[in-house]
Amino acid sequence: MAKLLQQPAAKMRRSIGPSLLERVSWDDLRVFAIAGRELSFRKAASALRTSSSTVVRRIERLETSLGVRLFDRLPAGVSLTSEGQSVLAAAREMERASLAVRAQLDHQLTRRGIVRCAVTEGLGTFWIVPHLGEFSRANPHTLVDLRCSTESADILRMEADVAIQLTRPDRPGQIVTRLGRLHIYPFASKRYAEIYGLPRNAEEMARHRLIRQTGPQLDETTWPRFGLSDVDGVVIVRTNASAAHFYAVEMGLGIGALATYAVPLGADLIPVDMGFRHHIDIWMTYNADVKGVRRVALFIEWVRSLFDTKKYPWFKDEFIHPNDLPKVLTPARLDIANARPLVTHAPDLQTYYGPTKLKAG
Repeated sequence: MAKLLQQPAAKMRRSIGPSLLERVSWDDLRVFAIAGRELSFRKAASALRTSSSTVVRRIERLETSLGVRLFDRLPAGVSLTSEGQSVLAAAREMERASLAVRAQLDHQLTRRGIVRCAVTEGLGTFWIVPHLGEFSRANPHTLVDLRCSTESADILRMEADVAIQLTRPDRPGQIVTRLGRLHIYPFASKRYAEIYGLPRNAEEMARHRLIRQTGPQLDETTWPRFGLSDVDGVVIVRTNASAAHFYAVEMGLGIGALATYAVPLGADLIPVDMGFRHHIDIWMTYNADVKGVRRVALFIEWVRSLFDTKKYPWFKDEFIHPNDLPKVLTPARLDIANARPLVTHAPDLQTYYGPTKLKAG
């Protein structure tokens, strides 16, 4: 990159047209497009989950292929040259063209097609998947490729058609919709309450056992803000998986902070009233051009319907205590209430910890 940046711009000017772009690697062009949007090789590397040196190398190769300088280095980062702006515009046109082709191919919903959705593991496992039967019956020729992970998908580089996440996207070029609010509350199993009792405040919680979930998009400061200064001192299970988190609480291993809809959907858990609660907004995002794909547009509208607060009040902005939430009959409730994990009975916790209750005060 340094050598290319030292070359006089006048000697590097070439007409950017289809014949020239045909000679370059689409992967290199995609890396350049992300760097051009971010105006930062470091941010581009983060978005691509690679190293800055790899981004620089790919852009150097693209500059060599095109014979033009794409970026100027500045004290605060990089800026696009006039040629770089032309290439970025061409790359965006290529992205739009690929979506236009897909829209034409997907126009007939009776043909096999795919919708790629990235969603956080908890919402994907306990909310989206139980309802997918509804969507599949109405759209039998659509394959839903569901990526359940707390890692955010990059919509702009087409890692997914639609993303449902817990952090608000802030990059230009994305359509962003707030779907609702996830209210988080501490829960324990009846078995745990029988053996250890339940805490009434942060001081008592410090003498209990905590199941903690960590990972991207999760607010890991909530327990310390509540007043639990030594969180690691009371954690008995730490996991990055929402399903493992839920089942550890259900099996009586400890107290965990779960979405309030756990109870109305059939989980056999007790809300722990000790003054702790917080909320996280749920966001849906997608590329503005992808809605032109009819199959994807139908999926987007279906996702919106899953967060209708008139039907599902636990997604309202205002907090409703879990015991006051209506037990709405939904596919999610049926699945959670009737389907059990491979371990169908909680272990005898007295074998592990003894029968003595923890003292409340």
